Amino acid sequence: MEVRDEAIHTEYIRRLNRVFDFIDNNLGSDLSLGVVSEVACFSPFHFHRIFKLMLGETLNVYVARRRIEKSVLDLLHKNVSTTEIAHTYGFSDNSSYSRAFKKYYGVSPILFKKQNPNRLSKIRQLESKNGQVYPDRAKYICVINNLKKWIKMNAKIQIQDVPNMDLAYVSCNGPAGLENAYDKLIRWATPQGLMNEHTKMVTIYHDSFKVTEARKVRMSAAILLRKPVKLYGEVGLTSITKGTFIVGCFEIGLDEFEKSWTGLFLWMNENGYKKTAANPFEVYHNNFNEHPEKKAIVDFYIPIE
Repeated sequence: MEVRDEAIHTEYIRRLNRVFDFIDNNLGSDLSLGVVSEVACFSPFHFHRIFKLMLGETLNVYVARRRIEKSVLDLLHKNVSTTEIAHTYGFSDNSSYSRAFKKYYGVSPILFKKQNPNRLSKIRQLESKNGQVYPDRAKYICVINNLKKWIKMNAKIQIQDVPNMDLAYVSCNGPAGLENAYDKLIRWATPQGLMNEHTKMVTIYHDSFKVTEARKVRMSAAILLRKPVKLYGEVGLTSITKGTFIVGCFEIGLDEFEKSWTGLFLWMNENGYKKTAANPFEVYHNNFNEHPEKKAIVDFYIPIE
């Protein structure tokens, strides 16, 4: 089955964007097919088919994965019990959470935490679907020390109170789709007079590459708005709520983005800050293709408590 009509495909994307936001904001609540299909304004039967077609996985599988992946970050980075985590992400009790977790990672949450002490590494996935190379302790410490030095030399880091930011966006799954998402966004923004030397482009990360398979990481290509706009196509409106952020200012090559993010999170941990549930994002200040060394001038934002 393929969605051949462009107008229908666009409408499906717009409705699914509502669904993604609803799911992320209600991971501890009822996310059954009946409830979520109402958000999408589809019948349960039709929504089931559309969701599987567009995402490559059923709603139940997607929701279960989101709950477990979000719980992993709490498990590794917060001093909370597995019972509290289970309640936060919609499991009836600790036992049901442990069973679901073991189905995905092959071990219980407690054993998983013991086997993944290196908080900044991609997690050791054991029997899971997206295995990662996991460094030994000595190598890990060496990498961390080198990263501290690199960040000190290459980043200006500060704590900022950031006001509300209104954005227009196009979402995609995985880094491979980000360029196309920006192309769609720019084609929409140009005739509205939104593209000029003052335009700020933003990438929002709805998932963590640390726990989510890269091709499934949801990202939004966005543009900062300073006036009302007319929406059409796949473009939607969103906002970044005002709050306190760690802001890392970088001038880096495209191959240094992962290192920069990891280093900024390392700085956060070393200085005793804790990330909120909000999404991190990037704000770009130049076109790297116009830079003499092909470098991006970019700010990384981590929301903190």
